[in-house]
Amino acid sequence: MYNGQITDISGIEVGHAQNREGGTGCTVVLCRQGATAGVDVRGSAPGTRETDLMRPGNLVDKAYAILLAGGSAFGLAAADGVMRYLEENAIGFDTGVARVPIVGGAVLFDLAYKDTKARPDGAMGYDACKNAASGDIMQGSIGAGTGATVGKIFGMVSASKGGIGTASIKLSGGLVVGAIVAVNAFGDILDYKSGKIIAGARNPKKGDFIDTVNTILSAEPMGISSTGANFSGNTTIGVVATNAKLTKEQVNKLASISHDGLALAIRPVHTMADGDTMFALSGGELEGDFMAIGCAAVEVTARAIVNAVTNAGGME
Repeated sequence: MYNGQITDISGIEVGHAQNREGGTGCTVVLCRQGATAGVDVRGSAPGTRETDLMRPGNLVDKAYAILLAGGSAFGLAAADGVMRYLEENAIGFDTGVARVPIVGGAVLFDLAYKDTKARPDGAMGYDACKNAASGDIMQGSIGAGTGATVGKIFGMVSASKGGIGTASIKLSGGLVVGAIVAVNAFGDILDYKSGKIIAGARNPKKGDFIDTVNTILSAEPMGISSTGANFSGNTTIGVVATNAKLTKEQVNKLASISHDGLALAIRPVHTMADGDTMFALSGGELEGDFMAIGCAAVEVTARAIVNAVTNAGGME
């Protein structure tokens, strides 16, 4: 069954776990058989795990899970639970003496949403793995999108709710390209086809969108702090995947290309106050045109971002 989601790719499972009262959570993308992995970090305030290992030229080329989590740097602890789950299921890189699960990860800053002390941990990462399935994925304010917000040029007082979203595209020959993105951007979110803002910073008195880019470019920046003290924490993180057979170099290029999807749907993007990071996975054996795969990656990433905020609901 085709759901228009990243789980349309055979071998990809997604699981969420969250603390709704605390306003944080995590999402795990599982690939039990392993998938060639790549990554591209474009934001200037990232929090990541195992990204160096994914670079071309390094020994290991497969990952078995990608963790997307809230909690800022604290949230990287959720990967311990992912590793525990994979080890219990004998999944990982065979070193001869033990199977070592390779788990990539990235975090977003959601500490300002509800409870500053609520953060994803090993237990939450483990639960996300137990919840992982290959069917329909819940979107919006769930998993890594639980505490996500967007449009924070004036802090949380004018922000809109962010979330997590997914999308996929079928290409010829049975090829599928999908994405899942946790959207917690400093900037506004646009319907990239119409150019209209659909989530972002609002005028606290009138409730209309103020247009973050135009505000930044105005002659009077209205008290925007150059230190980022009023940015309230940000970062958009995600995974693009395909059932095409790609090399490690191609997968890293796919991760890079997918950032164009962020640029289509987020304005501004890749700021000094964002740690925008995109992973890419290739777990199939199908041959395909890399140009088409790259174009699809941009499209599904942008669609996933729109789906994230349209399913997120309002600020609590």
